[in-house]
Amino acid sequence: MSSVSIGLILVAVVLGAAAQLLLKAGTNAVGHFEFFASNIVPIGMKLALQPFIVAGITCYGISLVVWIMALSRVPVSIAYPMVSLGYALNAFIAWHWLGEALSAQKLLGIGFIIVGVVLMTRAPS
Repeated sequence: MSSVSIGLILVAVVLGAAAQLLLKAGTNAVGHFEFFASNIVPIGMKLALQPFIVAGITCYGISLVVWIMALSRVPVSIAYPMVSLGYALNAFIAWHWLGEALSAQKLLGIGFIIVGVVLMTRAPS
């Protein structure tokens, strides 16, 4: 796998992880809500105009384009498992920025993910 292919995959993964974190920050800013027929427009507008949510959606859009570029170069059986690196990235950033728990069990799971990705990318085609 070329360095361009790896770079495209990693950029797509990082953008996807950033999108999730931005969406979480946006929902934190909006607060807990429920959708009902009577409030779907006001809540929808509040979400649509929330800057973190707009940024998260933008990251998803760019990530999609970069991901398509990556898939044009790499077999999906190699590329897709690398998406799981986003779980590891999100766990560490959510711990650092959002104060979410990062237990020994989560760290062990992240370790398994990383080992699995390494094994998948090194497997012969």
